[in-house]
Amino acid sequence: MTTTTAEGLLEGKVVLVGGGSQGVGAAIARAAVRAGAVVAVSGRRTGPGEALVAELTAAGGEALFVRADLADPDQAKGSVARTVEAYGRVDCLVNSAGLTTRGTLLDTTPELFDAHVAINLKAPFFTMQAAVADMVAREAPGTIVNIITSSAHGGQPFLAPYVAAKAGLIGLTRNAAHAHRWDRVRINGLNIGWTETEGEDATQRAFHGAGDDWRERAADRLPMGKLGQPDEIADFVVFLLSDRSGVVTGSIVDWDQNVLGGLD
Repeated sequence: MTTTTAEGLLEGKVVLVGGGSQGVGAAIARAAVRAGAVVAVSGRRTGPGEALVAELTAAGGEALFVRADLADPDQAKGSVARTVEAYGRVDCLVNSAGLTTRGTLLDTTPELFDAHVAINLKAPFFTMQAAVADMVAREAPGTIVNIITSSAHGGQPFLAPYVAAKAGLIGLTRNAAHAHRWDRVRINGLNIGWTETEGEDATQRAFHGAGDDWRERAADRLPMGKLGQPDEIADFVVFLLSDRSGVVTGSIVDWDQNVLGGLD
């Protein structure tokens, strides 16, 4: 019988969360453990990564931190290899790493552009390459969710390189989903809107001169009266990773409170 409880949706699955040491990625790791998965978390920051793993194991889960600079394709692929070495396979992959440093069309340097491509497009490409290769070699089904952004539809002027790379990830998600549908590998993307995370707090303060009340001020301007919440996103990602999302593949879901094309 197929489970219908969130707690068992990923029972026995091995989940790799790329860029999962904080923010949305960390929330996804927590939700995956609650859903019964064994979780590997990859990222550059050893301190937060190991702290998250300690939290997950203290709560009764099984978790592993994989130190990896995902901007380096070899380390991105190596995060999959390390997970396979530890647990024998990768059943589910989440690409949640993201770089949101600001740049417009006129002031973005080649170095900034390359940095965005490296994290926001190249890292998921080569992590998926390694994960899908493992799934195909085992002739086993698998699921992948790419965390993208609602800004990929056009975005703000100060996010030019970010939008360019993330829009590329939308195309990659659809291409890979089409290419591997007969392998029973389902690949979907989530275009998340403005979300309350540690990284967003740092970004608002560094680039927009925000004070301690920026969350409240932002919430007042949003239709639902709050920013997106990582735990809510995480629960939906678990659903997409699980068998309960059925045959869905190649879908890009807008997780936002603003409606694309809607005008006041």
